[in-house]
Amino acid sequence: MPVYDARTLGRDHRIVADAVIIGTGAGGAVAAAELARAGWRVVMLEEGGYFTGTHLEGDVRFAFARLYRDGGLTGTVGRPPIIVPLGRCVGGTTTINSGTCYRTPDFVLEHWERVLGLEGATELDEHYRALEKDLHIEPVPDEFYGPANKLIQNAVERVLGWRGSRIPRNAQGCLGTGRCAFGCPSDGKLAMSVSKVPEAIAHGADLWVHARARRILLDGRRAFGVVADALSDGGRPTGTRIDILAPLVVVAAGALHTPALLQASGVRHPWLGRNLHLHPATRVLGLFPEPIRGWREVPQAYNIDEFIPQGVFIQGQFVPPEIQAAAVPGFGATYRERMRAFNRMASFGALISDESAGRVWSIGHSGRPLAWYSLNSRDRRKLLFAIARTAEAFFAAGAQEVYTGVAALPVLRSRTQIAEFERCRVSPSQIEVMAFHPMGTARSGAPEWSVCDPWGKVYGYHGLAVADASLFPTSNRINPQLTIMALVRRNAHHWGAQGS
Repeated sequence: MPVYDARTLGRDHRIVADAVIIGTGAGGAVAAAELARAGWRVVMLEEGGYFTGTHLEGDVRFAFARLYRDGGLTGTVGRPPIIVPLGRCVGGTTTINSGTCYRTPDFVLEHWERVLGLEGATELDEHYRALEKDLHIEPVPDEFYGPANKLIQNAVERVLGWRGSRIPRNAQGCLGTGRCAFGCPSDGKLAMSVSKVPEAIAHGADLWVHARARRILLDGRRAFGVVADALSDGGRPTGTRIDILAPLVVVAAGALHTPALLQASGVRHPWLGRNLHLHPATRVLGLFPEPIRGWREVPQAYNIDEFIPQGVFIQGQFVPPEIQAAAVPGFGATYRERMRAFNRMASFGALISDESAGRVWSIGHSGRPLAWYSLNSRDRRKLLFAIARTAEAFFAAGAQEVYTGVAALPVLRSRTQIAEFERCRVSPSQIEVMAFHPMGTARSGAPEWSVCDPWGKVYGYHGLAVADASLFPTSNRINPQLTIMALVRRNAHHWGAQGS
């Protein structure tokens, strides 16, 4: 298996290929698989390590140290500061997400195509279908659809009359361990590390791990390769350099690191790094009279669909108590009693499609990103609306208390308090906000407002393409990984047909 570990290199190394792909997440892995299948000599570069199966049976600390960038603490500055957990391993964030695979709503794709100039955005169906088949994307089965999801589904659909659905996942071999966010120990979740990366390798691609792209090689406005640094176990450059020479450079480092690397390499474009969207999210907990035991089900299994047109999506989630503890309000004896009732807590994530737009810069020539993002007033109100609707669902299901994650009113004890909650004057810094879906910083579409053309090629440059959520013209309103894959699959077919 042509997987090479840059830690073992004792001297500088030079490689010649047809394409070099930086990153092995949802975009990079699919681009590599499609180009390799078409007969291209492909080299994949991955900054992190390669972990699958039994390598992923360690505790949460192992996952944060080995699978996450910055130990899970990558974030943005602004109001409020927002943690954006990212994968740094083969498979990228697909290795540490819950496997949720949604198609972007048609009305969003129509807007991208007709208003923002992303040609062919409404013609992704064949690519969606191919990926859904390859990755065995199906709704969560009864076997792993636990008490919390059943309870909330009944309240949402029968009591409140809202629309909801089971979440589709790329997890045909799921064993229900509940460890999705820390790497699947059974390889039942078909992250890119166990699906598209091996597929690319089977068709002749090479994979280099512990190899960080330092800069893209440019001759004027033509890309011709990448300089990468071999990294030590601790992630520091060893002093050994890898040069990969290729007429096509595909940057798939994610919406924070892709623009930073392009900027550090000397790529100049007025829109590069702008238009950062995040899907700001907060977690809402409900305390119920009966045991929930969320660890007995997959972390994300049910979605409240009712408010997607308004840019709000509410999804079941479960994380271990050592992480969830920060969301439980109280102090001393009150806090202790609430944590003792952890097995009676249900947790849902309330996410919004954001109108707020941030920006990413490279810190000097390092390629490390500095991301700025602040919630505007409309998104703040939308996030409070999302929390309120989640609380409404919890109380309809019989919750005794709801923990909102909002400092002004952290505990609700009855449905009648929801109206009071929605009237609260709350600043962004009073809301516990995280984000998991950075996108938009090298958007694809019409040249007046886009970095990349409709096929992912950087405007004004030759042999330089982007293949990750940076391409999204706006927030896509739902979990993005399947649309990243579909868009990149389409683009890679185009590159293959064009020969570059």
